[in-house]
Amino acid sequence: MRFLAITLIAHRPDPVTGELKSTRARFREVLDNAVLAEELGFDGFGVGERHERPFISSSPPVVLSHIAALTRRIRLFTAVTTLSLLDPVRAHEDYATLDHLSGGRLELIIGKGNGAAQRDLFHVTPEDQWDRNAESYEVFRRLWREDRVTARTRFRPELTDAEVWPRPYQQPVRVWHGSATSRESVDLAARYGDPLFSANVTHPVEPYAELIDHYRERWAHYGHDPADLGGVVWILSGSRGLARASAALSSVARAPPCRPPPPCSCTHQTPLGWATRHCCLEPTRSKRHPLGRVSSRDQSAGLTLAMEADPVDRFA
Repeated sequence: MRFLAITLIAHRPDPVTGELKSTRARFREVLDNAVLAEELGFDGFGVGERHERPFISSSPPVVLSHIAALTRRIRLFTAVTTLSLLDPVRAHEDYATLDHLSGGRLELIIGKGNGAAQRDLFHVTPEDQWDRNAESYEVFRRLWREDRVTARTRFRPELTDAEVWPRPYQQPVRVWHGSATSRESVDLAARYGDPLFSANVTHPVEPYAELIDHYRERWAHYGHDPADLGGVVWILSGSRGLARASAALSSVARAPPCRPPPPCSCTHQTPLGWATRHCCLEPTRSKRHPLGRVSSRDQSAGLTLAMEADPVDRFA
């Protein structure tokens, strides 16, 4: 079993006090949490990629490079990097460099991303985003494995016997495919024999279990063995911890522009939950849990740094 901490680096005023920390201070919190995650024994720390308010996670390789300099063991994840928006050549250059700087600790979670604002910014349409994601990944994958690449492409200039430097440290790097709702991403993962990263962050658990069942079907269709998948939960310090988190997150739920689903007990297997450590650990111990054996934890805006650190400590 592996445990991963994730952040999208939301940067917005405290929904209760109205205080807005500086951008530098918010990045400092992320760095401190990454160091804490390593100290507590977490296996990985992930930084998402978003290109719209209130997030400041537009450059995961830069943030992860700083984290690499502050840590020694913890794996470094993108969660996710939006290949549908990126030139695969530049993505390779950035992440191959990070792979060396981190001593081979990089793991990628890729996806098409979401949100109308980023589609407008990069002139990506709902109709072509899947094709862009698939093409970018195919080119990226080949660049990582092959010294010279020739590729006919629709969404960037074609490559002819192209060399891209630096050559990566890991051969190959592990790539996960992030999917919350899309069967297209699931099929892409199964086609290449890659693992799938999914979690019940927007719906109850049942649709995600169906998505994972589809992944297993496509995995078998392409001739691969079954793989294990992941889930999300909060762990808090007893009934008082639940009350403190409820007050903080309920304020977040009422604050635009991002409104997460109503928080509730983890026993209902709902999108945004919290639990005591005993409630949380029981499903992770079960080999029959529908989301598999990788558990992830997402930082939530509205909680203080101390409140964020406490559940990480208890879970570890």
